[in-house]
Amino acid sequence: MILSLVCCLVLAAGGCTGGDTRDYDEYARQGVTASEIRLGSSLPLTGHASYLGEQTLRGALSYIKYVNESGGVHGRKIVLDARDDGYDPPRCLANTQQLMIHGNVFALFGYVGTPTTMRILPLVEEARIPLLGMFTGANGLRIPFNRYVINVRASYYQETGAAVRHLVQDLGLKRIAVFYQYDAYGFDGLTGAELVLRELGLAPVARGSYIRGTNDVTDGLKRILEERPEAVVMVGTYEPCAEFIRRADAAGLKAVYYNLSFVGGEELARRLPHDLKSPVVLSLVVPPPTAPEAPRIMQVASDYVTHLKRFFPDETPNAVGLEGYINALVLVEGLRRAGPDITRETFIDAIDSLSSFSLGGTNVSFSPRNHQGMESVFFSVLRGGRFELVNDFRTVLAGGLKDGDPANRNEGAANKNESSANKNGKPVNALLPPVVPPGTTSPDIVIPDAVPSEAARSKEAGQGGAQ
Repeated sequence: MILSLVCCLVLAAGGCTGGDTRDYDEYARQGVTASEIRLGSSLPLTGHASYLGEQTLRGALSYIKYVNESGGVHGRKIVLDARDDGYDPPRCLANTQQLMIHGNVFALFGYVGTPTTMRILPLVEEARIPLLGMFTGANGLRIPFNRYVINVRASYYQETGAAVRHLVQDLGLKRIAVFYQYDAYGFDGLTGAELVLRELGLAPVARGSYIRGTNDVTDGLKRILEERPEAVVMVGTYEPCAEFIRRADAAGLKAVYYNLSFVGGEELARRLPHDLKSPVVLSLVVPPPTAPEAPRIMQVASDYVTHLKRFFPDETPNAVGLEGYINALVLVEGLRRAGPDITRETFIDAIDSLSSFSLGGTNVSFSPRNHQGMESVFFSVLRGGRFELVNDFRTVLAGGLKDGDPANRNEGAANKNESSANKNGKPVNALLPPVVPPGTTSPDIVIPDAVPSEAARSKEAGQGGAQ
């Protein structure tokens, strides 16, 4: 029904029937007036993932408010209609329907979450409306290629790929488990981990899951504790992941706990005790904005800190907000390059022209066949209640595992199984190279037999299906 309603808009404009091109051009200018450009967003502002939604939104608004205060884009102010979906796919779908049918929006911007954003893809494709700057690394937003979907951040496959390689090659760990949210987000991270493990001749020693929107990690924790892994790849949000780490630590599991960027590092750190027996590692696609290295890696991190303080003085700068800020930078640059006579098509063409858009030390690059702007993955480790960037991945074990360090059990395997970078005498830098160098085949290729069967997923979740 929703698809039919959206298509009616296109049909009315002549876009689906080969009607008057001028009518379709008018439809493609929807949301643009002489004084403003209207954008729509659906993201979690309440519930389990509210921190991620709030910080993404405030990071983006920090730059949008600055641009509006400076006169806008070609004399137009940017208006963002942001609606709460509570990290619930049906609510996200309903919000998006309302934005597209009644909200008079030019583009969709700043969505948060894999299960929510994936749910609206049919609408985006049917209506040919731009969707830009999502806080998710989902493979389904990258393959197959979609002209109207614009990702800025690196993918989850790239994050998990880099992390697993470091765990195996730099730390010498072989027994790796995966703890994941039982939905599209969790399956994406699980698949990414399994692909790289298989490439390295390994497989997860255990898989455990939890249902989205809950903190019930009991069953997943039990499955993983039974196998006593040396590392746990965690694909979830901050509350259940913190619950898992606390309980696993109390149960005596000494392992490296690795989390994807979507977990929300600041909130995860706030929920964890300072006396954990094991290291907690976090991958990021942008550096922590207040880290000493941040201005060198990405100069706009300093601009984000300045603008956040100006427009949201009570907020603390964080990596989630920096992602939102960078998404807004790309958005505004696309609007500028599209010119005053902007349409949705000229906006996409303008984004495609950003072949080397500088963030000050890091570039964002798009093309007509590449809609992922950044490739880099960073790593940080929890120390003293905050995540700090690491220059050498092997240092994550420094002062970490106690009473049964897996590196000790492997008799120095961390030194014997150095990565090619270490063999060449170069340290593993905090700014890691892309998992796949530019110009080569994308790593985002799903190999079907690496995806867990539906029966296996149901058994692990202890439920009949995702919630």
